[in-house]
Amino acid sequence: MLSALPNPASTAKDEVGAPGIVVGVSVDGKEVWSEGLGYADVENRVPCKPETVMRIASISKSLTMVAVAKLWEAGKLDLDIPVQHYVPEFPEKEYEGEKVSVTTRLLISHLSGIRHYEKDMKKVKEEKAYKASKMMKGTVESDHEKEFKEKGGKSNEKSDFAKAKIEQDNDAKGRNLKPGKKKNDFEQGELYLKEKFENSIESLRLFKNDPLFFKPGSQFLYSTFGYTLLAAIVERASGYKYLDYMQKIFHDLDMLTTVQEENEPVIYNRARFYVYNKKRRLVNTPYVDNSYKWAGGGFLSTVGDLLKFGNAMLYGYQVGLFKNSHENLLPGYLKPETMVMIWTPVPNTEMSWDKEGKYAMAWGVVEKKQTYGSCRKQRHYASHTGGAVGASSVLLVLPEELDAEAINNKVPPRGIVVSIICNMQSVGLNNTALKIALEFDKDRSDIS
Repeated sequence: MLSALPNPASTAKDEVGAPGIVVGVSVDGKEVWSEGLGYADVENRVPCKPETVMRIASISKSLTMVAVAKLWEAGKLDLDIPVQHYVPEFPEKEYEGEKVSVTTRLLISHLSGIRHYEKDMKKVKEEKAYKASKMMKGTVESDHEKEFKEKGGKSNEKSDFAKAKIEQDNDAKGRNLKPGKKKNDFEQGELYLKEKFENSIESLRLFKNDPLFFKPGSQFLYSTFGYTLLAAIVERASGYKYLDYMQKIFHDLDMLTTVQEENEPVIYNRARFYVYNKKRRLVNTPYVDNSYKWAGGGFLSTVGDLLKFGNAMLYGYQVGLFKNSHENLLPGYLKPETMVMIWTPVPNTEMSWDKEGKYAMAWGVVEKKQTYGSCRKQRHYASHTGGAVGASSVLLVLPEELDAEAINNKVPPRGIVVSIICNMQSVGLNNTALKIALEFDKDRSDIS
């Protein structure tokens, strides 16, 4: 498929000096390409392969959304009542002296006002104001430009705003820093927690008493801690422990290599994770315990499992369109109206990895758009990126632009799904995944 062109995944790996990367692609529900490049374990020269298991970071949020959606469909979870109905351990909140409500719906789309890893409210608000002013002037940097600056292409010692944007995109901070920027090779903080938390309720103590940074619903503030609260809501609404409920979902979706990350269990094909230190030398990342954020960034998986997940979501999104011509089609794991809701952009949100899009419900969504004839055409797609200690990831779903002939003669899922995982921090992968998806979409007739 891509033999006549440079492999985009290989190019992305080489540009940032990543030890290893794994890419998987499916077309209309069938896996057509999976390949590992580089090393899963540099010290022992273990190559990456399709079965390699890595941290998927914030793609975990999209997995958690399935749990929320199943409970909502079953009538066990109301998205629009205060979270204290399910989790009374989370205190009621005020903003600037006014009592406000945090709801499940606001948590999902990062509109709750709950902080992310940065605890300095003033700094966060200044960064938001700076970004807003840049957008007004039309000078917002692309992710590629920011990456270039982070790698030393151009220094900006006066401002940390660009780094804050990358924090939000990759769900991490203090990674791949410029030489001499920090005293230590790793910036310590909540991202590098080593403490084991027994459950989501216990994890709430990290942030439950902190003030809201914004009035709920007013501004987008990406927050992994919001998903920690979401996990507690899932537990109370389902009557199961969060991880037990998620394992049932993984079993239903045939995602048998997807598990929560824990240090003790032997997990076959698990990669090691890396970062460059201040001397630009490759080093192992420090030990971290992700038990405080299973829901927002704590799962391990393979590209194959992520493809299965993407196709299950795509099937549910499309199956309603095919029902009249294919009466025997099985239902989707989620109902069509649920998937439409999940993939509908939410007002006042941002999609940091593609400024053309908006955040929806645990997915970023870019809508179809064409402003001028015979000019750039923007395709509709949904994706989520992830960035963790020593890892980067993306899952992207590009639905086929269906016509009457396809609806009458084909069956769902129809479209391209791309998953990429990498054992290096701060690797922007969304553009790479989109390029791959568009290339396969262009040549889909060669596969059919």
